[in-house]
Parts: sequence; structure tokens; C-alpha cells
Amino acid sequence: MAPNPKALLATVRAEGRVKLLEHEALLFCESYGLPVPRFGVARSSAEAVRIAERIGFPVVLKVVSPDILHKSDVGGVVLGVRTPEEVEEKYSAIIRSVERKAPGARVYGVLVQEMVGRGLEVIVGAVRDPQFGPVVMVGVGGVFVELLRDVSFRVAPVTPVDVEEMLRDLKGYRLFEGYRGEPPRDKRALVDIVVRVSRLVAEHEEINEVDLNPVVVFAEGQGAKVVDARFVVR
Repeated sequence: MAPNPKALLATVRAEGRVKLLEHEALLFCESYGLPVPRFGVARSSAEAVRIAERIGFPVVLKVVSPDILHKSDVGGVVLGVRTPEEVEEKYSAIIRSVERKAPGARVYGVLVQEMVGRGLEVIVGAVRDPQFGPVVMVGVGGVFVELLRDVSFRVAPVTPVDVEEMLRDLKGYRLFEGYRGEPPRDKRALVDIVVRVSRLVAEHEEINEVDLNPVVVFAEGQGAKVVDARFVVR
């Protein structure tokens, strides 16, 4: 059964939160057909192993907590976990580290997520502007987006033609065409993601911000995946 975005937002409001938890954000993305890694939330090391075996190795483990903003600062993220034994070990290590470095933080479990392969990292986002309403954004850089500041904006909702123009506005557009031995990237998959995000934010007035970063864009014809997602609601 497809995730229900209205039910997800109702849960967030009922709990008095302004942000979706990471797995909720991924579920919201799924509800709009956005490509996300396979994932599940574990509440024990044994459950983490079952989820990892279902997904396939390697996996990423991330603590799920509404009280932790930067997971890596509290030892809440482990990449490249490759065996069931390592899943058990790293699950317990994450819980211990969070208890030590963020005492009192509410921990809802550990996200077990497919580890996504290498590609061009971009950011896709949206914000609700007081004057223009929902605005969608795409940019090059992933973790370096604040340094590069290579982004383009349009009022939502946008069409595929609009998104093509947004991409051509970017200084790093040549990266999508293939650059210094790197293959051309799947622009069609990225265009589809931006269009869907623009529709998502236009259809839900309670969503204030969307931050999909990184979105990994693979070689032409191989698609793209939303690795991390953050939603802020009113």
C-alpha cells in the first residue's frame, strides 16, 4: 500500500513536531513516486539484521531521533556495513554513542538503508516564499552546495521544460553532459524528480521546506536516487 502523505503530516502535527523524521520524509517521497533507497526502521539489532538482509548489503545505519540535528556529531551514522554481524555490532554502537553524547534524546530506532552507488550529487529543494508562494530549486554540489552556490529557482509547479531551463542556468551544467572522463548523467530522471517535488510542495500548504540532499544522478539511462530527505512543516 502506498504511503499516505496526509496521514504522515497528521502524525507530525499530533506530536507537536515541525520536522518529519527521516523515514517519514522518505515515505513522503515514495508517495509522490520519487526514487529512494530501500529502507526500514529497526528497533533492535536483530530487526536491523533482518531488514539489512532483505535490502541487501552494503547498508547504511542512521539513528532516528527528533532531537538530533547532526547525526554524525553523536556517532549516529555508519556507512558501508557489509555483514549481519557488523549490523548487530554497529547498531549497538550507535545506541551507546547516542546515549553518551546526546543524553535524553528520544530514539525511535535505527534507519537501515540501501547504500547508494557513486554518481553526480545534486540538491533538489523547495521553500514557501511569503510573496511568490511555493518555489522549487535545483543545484549542483551535494555536500558542497553552500560553498558552490550553484542553484536555480522557479515558482512551483514547474514543467519538464522549466526544469531543463533551470539546469541550463547552472554554471556546472556541463557535468550533466559528461566531463573529464565522467559519463553523461540521467537528466531525464533528475527533471522528473524536480517536477514531482514542485507538485508535492504546491499540493501541501503545510509543507514549508523540502531539502533532498544529496540526490545522486547516475549515468544516462540509469536513473537517480534521493539519498537524504528533510521536510519542515508549518
